[in-house]
Amino acid sequence: MKKITPVVERHYSLILWMLPKISNFPKDQRFLLADRIEIILLDILEMLIEAVYSKRRKEILVKVNLKLDVLRYMMRIAKDMKYININAYDFFCQSVLEIGRMVGGWYKSLNCQEPVS
Repeated sequence: MKKITPVVERHYSLILWMLPKISNFPKDQRFLLADRIEIILLDILEMLIEAVYSKRRKEILVKVNLKLDVLRYMMRIAKDMKYININAYDFFCQSVLEIGRMVGGWYKSLNCQEPVS
């Protein structure tokens, strides 16, 4: 088993923090917005773990960045609809910003590792 990277652990912590928050969404949104957010969170986790083991890391990390952007908008909708409070949204934004920076750093480190032709 490979060592799990800090970005995987950080995203895992975000999931643990967010699941109780999204379970408190209004009933009519639990099967719409809450489910979409939960699926995106889990997709990101799956892709990060896949990137640890894959030779296609760069391609996967680009997809992770896309999913992080979608997640940001989904949570912005939740904030604007007042399903989460501003403090929770602020914590979420800081966490996703940190995760995004970690993914970006990982991506850049892969560019440095490529042999020059």
